[in-house]
Amino acid sequence: MTDFAGKTIWLVGASHGLGRAVAQKLDQEGARLILSARSENALEELASELTQAQAVPLDVTDAESVAEAARRAGPVDALMYNAGAYEPMRTQDWDADAVLGMSDVNFTGALRVLGQIVPAFVKAGRGDITLVGSLAGYRGLPASIGYGASKAALISLAETMRLDLRDSGVTVRVVNPGFIKTRLTDKNSFKMPQLMEPEEAAGHVVSAMRSPRFRTDFPRPFSYAIRAFELLPDWLVYRGK
Repeated sequence: MTDFAGKTIWLVGASHGLGRAVAQKLDQEGARLILSARSENALEELASELTQAQAVPLDVTDAESVAEAARRAGPVDALMYNAGAYEPMRTQDWDADAVLGMSDVNFTGALRVLGQIVPAFVKAGRGDITLVGSLAGYRGLPASIGYGASKAALISLAETMRLDLRDSGVTVRVVNPGFIKTRLTDKNSFKMPQLMEPEEAAGHVVSAMRSPRFRTDFPRPFSYAIRAFELLPDWLVYRGK
């Protein structure tokens, strides 16, 4: 989508962090925004700061809530799915509720939202979909139970949709950020390489949304290192294990 002016874009996961920063940038570009997340107060506050924005709260883990939000949103030109949940967790510390919660928000929630959007896009022969994954989805990483797997599933979903929807008029892309300074990464106790502010990360996302390119990984060179790690043979990755 080269021109956002006058386009209606549904941002799911817009209340804080990256989603909020993307909303601000798209508003500056003249887009009409549908802002969704669980936090109604935060959405209303953001909508009041923007030129053309409507707050439509939803819970992506609830199919009825998603269907009602889609009804309120009405026809849209584009969707960005950015809803995310994260709890750092090693396998030894398995918390079933937390793991399932991450999966439900990061992956299954996307399925619920896409189920409301994709059929209409396909029927119309046009539409634009951006799924926000993570560099953590490329290789199993320590203390990433739930989060890494759900982001890997989202990346795989995007790859399948890209193949199926080729020549349909519907654009699908996946954006995989590294570490962004948000409420989620504040939970980490380790040093995060190339930690980005939400505003900087949002610039990468909006640039990706302008492009027909399917996959955008950032920041460089950290994303290169992660992709290289993905290509290493298992015997080298798990040596001594």
